[in-house]
Amino acid sequence: VQLQASGGGLVQPGGSLRLSCVSSGSIFSLNAMGWYRQVPGEQRELVAGIARGGAANYADSAKGRFTISRRKNTVYLQMSSLKPEDTAVYYCNGHYANDYLGPRNYAMDYWGKGTQVTVSS
Repeated sequence: VQLQASGGGLVQPGGSLRLSCVSSGSIFSLNAMGWYRQVPGEQRELVAGIARGGAANYADSAKGRFTISRRKNTVYLQMSSLKPEDTAVYYCNGHYANDYLGPRNYAMDYWGKGTQVTVSS
């Protein structure tokens, strides 16, 4: 499975960006897809995830500002009201577990290359 992310860039505080990630390379669609982000010196954190049936979960920092959606093998992250603290490298993620809430074998996760999001005036 390959994950190809796009849509990062530079945006002013209060602005919006939409990230996209396309999954390819397998006849079996990933059960769950989502977005993580990481800043230098910190652990990668889950921003939002969406299960096959559409159930989504968000980090507290993303609730009310970010919306994750999925159409077939593509997952989107619509980010609004962006803040400087949202600046990070964003990574697309996918796996065959049920969702991002239950246990899973993280070694079986698939990752895309990161895309930089910079929120700055």
